[in-house]
Amino acid sequence: MPFLSSGARFVFALVLIGAFAALPARGQSSDKLAIGELLSGIVHVKTFINPDARTRENLGREREGSGVVLDSDGLVLTIGYLMVEAHAAEIVTGDGKTVPANIIGYDHESGFGLLKAIVPLKGVRPVPMGSAATLKERDAALVAAYGGVQRAAPVAVVSKRTFAGNWEYLLDGAIFTSPPHGAWSGAALLDREGKLVGIGSLIVGDATGRGDGVPGNMFVPIDKLAPILADMITDGHPNSSPVPWLGINTDEVRGVLTISRIVPGGPAEKSGLKRGDVVVGVDGVAARNLVDFYEQIRRVGQAGVDVPLDVEQGGEKKRIGIKSMNRLDHLKLNSTF
Repeated sequence: MPFLSSGARFVFALVLIGAFAALPARGQSSDKLAIGELLSGIVHVKTFINPDARTRENLGREREGSGVVLDSDGLVLTIGYLMVEAHAAEIVTGDGKTVPANIIGYDHESGFGLLKAIVPLKGVRPVPMGSAATLKERDAALVAAYGGVQRAAPVAVVSKRTFAGNWEYLLDGAIFTSPPHGAWSGAALLDREGKLVGIGSLIVGDATGRGDGVPGNMFVPIDKLAPILADMITDGHPNSSPVPWLGINTDEVRGVLTISRIVPGGPAEKSGLKRGDVVVGVDGVAARNLVDFYEQIRRVGQAGVDVPLDVEQGGEKKRIGIKSMNRLDHLKLNSTF
């Protein structure tokens, strides 16, 4: 069985809560800590999106989920799609207090987003950072969304692998857990020591990656944050060379890569690529799957490079050169960062 039984999940929930209690808060002994305090670092995030945002159509004008408090100054880590192109944000703590927050940074490559409360968050205990590097298949963990113990659920790690999303998203070392948690967006994945090892991104129908239909969630490993954190705080985004962005959604069905959406105003639309085109490969090299396709594009060069895309369009094989760009330059970020 790739995940814990209901009885085992209940037992592990108690064990992990005990592990949390063993981490004393400032000025308090562990035996006096209430469970609510143990999960107080998981907050509610609500964002308000620019009226002309590029992501408005797919993700909405108002978005909400969870966030994880990283320090005593109110720095909050969440999943980036909750706050990209936002002009305002709010954080709600466990006691129901709402605090306005500034949009700090966004990284498309990892999927992380950063906010910061305009004042320090009172009564909130920052969540200690861990590492996903030591997580193994079948390891027990806890998914914690905003709402205290009632929104925390034990899970098992069922897979760690490279994940490719159809929106030109490629993440190595993605963590997959089961059973699924319904409030996954921005939720914390905590290890047995109560440390943060991942941020909730998706609900998936094949968590194991073996095609056995086990549902679960995908988490971005926290290890992706340390190399980019300083840049995100200072500049709003990592300063590493951006990867090429084409402005397409590509679905993989039984080994066939089909373009399901062309982003309006993006490079692919300007190059004549069409919805329904089948991706054959890049510069004469066949793309075996979605991961392979994205890796091929990255090997061509950084954002701004011409990508020679091989496609089948209207029954005809052709090569279409696409002038790629930095995705951040396409988004409406001027009023945020």
